[in-house]
Amino acid sequence: MNADLLARFHGVIPAGGVGTRLWPLSRASAPKFLHDLTGSGSTLIRATYDRLVPLAGERIMVVTGRAHRGAVVSQLPELCDEDLVLEPEPRDSAAAIGLAAAILYRRDPSIIMGSFAADQVIEPVEVFQAALSEAIHTAATGKIVTIGIHPTHPSTGFGYIQTGQPLDVPNAPSARGVVQFVEKPDEDTARKYLASGGFLWNAGMFVAPVSLMLQHLEANEPALYAGLMKIADAWETDQRETVMREVWADLPKIAIDYAVAEPAAEAGDVAVIPGVFNWDDVGDFAAIGRLNKASAEEGIINLGGESVRVYADSATGVVYSDRPRVVALVGIEDVVVVDTADALLVTTKEHAQKVKQTVEALKADGATEVL
Repeated sequence: MNADLLARFHGVIPAGGVGTRLWPLSRASAPKFLHDLTGSGSTLIRATYDRLVPLAGERIMVVTGRAHRGAVVSQLPELCDEDLVLEPEPRDSAAAIGLAAAILYRRDPSIIMGSFAADQVIEPVEVFQAALSEAIHTAATGKIVTIGIHPTHPSTGFGYIQTGQPLDVPNAPSARGVVQFVEKPDEDTARKYLASGGFLWNAGMFVAPVSLMLQHLEANEPALYAGLMKIADAWETDQRETVMREVWADLPKIAIDYAVAEPAAEAGDVAVIPGVFNWDDVGDFAAIGRLNKASAEEGIINLGGESVRVYADSATGVVYSDRPRVVALVGIEDVVVVDTADALLVTTKEHAQKVKQTVEALKADGATEVL
C-alpha cells in the first residue's frame, strides 16, 4: 500500500452496547467487549485493537462509556488520553462515530477513518486486513466504504447490503457499488437474498474520509453535526469536559446507518468490499459454543477457567462461574449455566436469544442492580 495513503488511515473502535443476550456474564458495568469469550486469551476489544495495528499503527481511537475507562485503559495501555473518547451516556452510533470523525477532522481533514465495533470475532486476521486495505484505497477515491459479510445462512438478525456493479479502483479489485441498505428481513426474504448472491450482511464496518462522513452527517442531521463539531473544537483544550457536559446530553440519538450510510448510498457515495473472512458478533451463548471449537469437542465449554471444575455425564453446553466451585451437569444437552454472585442463568442454546427478554423484564421490574 502507498505509504502516504496508509499514513492517512486512523482506526476507530466504538466500544458500546451491553450485550444483553449474554447476561449475566455481560453487564452494564462489564460489557461483552471486556471479556475473552473465544478462549483465545484476548478480550474482544484487545483482539479488535490488535487487528488494526498492522495498518493503523498507534493511530487508533476508542469511543466508550465513562464507566469503562479503567477497564479499557488496563486492556489497552498504549492508548493515549486524546484517543480515548468517553461518553457520559450512550447516544447511539452516529454520535459515537461522528464525534470520532469530528475530532480527527480537526486534527487533519485528509484523514481516512475506519470504524470497527469492539465486540466482533474475525478470522483469519490476514484476510480481514486485505479487505481493509482495499477499503482504504476505495475510500481514497471519495467513497464511504462498508465491508460486507458473505451470509452463511438466511439470518433475520442482520441488515443487508445490496451490491451493485464492480468499481474500477486500483488496488481494490473486489470493490463494488452499493444499491441500497436493507433492514432486517423476514425469513422468506432472507432466503431470497441468500439465493440471489447479491446481498451481504451489514456488520457496521465503515471506512471513509472524515470530511465525507461529516458532509453527509451535516446534510442529514444538522443538529447532531453542530453539537459534535462544538465538542471537537474543544477536544484538545482545557474546555473538553465542560463542553462535553454542556452538549452531549442533548444530542439526537440515531444510528450511523440512518444518519449517514443509507442517505449516502442513495447519493451514490457508498461502496462495499465483500469480506470473505469468518465473522461473528457473539450475539448469544450459542455463538460462544460455535467459537470455542477446542473445548466444544469435549462437550462442555468452561468459560470460568481453571478455578471452576465442571463435571459432565452425558451432558453438553456452556458453563461460566465467577466463583471457585464444582458445577455438575448430568444427562442434559446444550445447556447454558451462568453462575455469578447475584444472578444465576440456566437456559439452553436453543433459547439463548430469549435472554434479552429476561433482561428487559428485570429492568421493567426495577431490578437494575443485577443488570
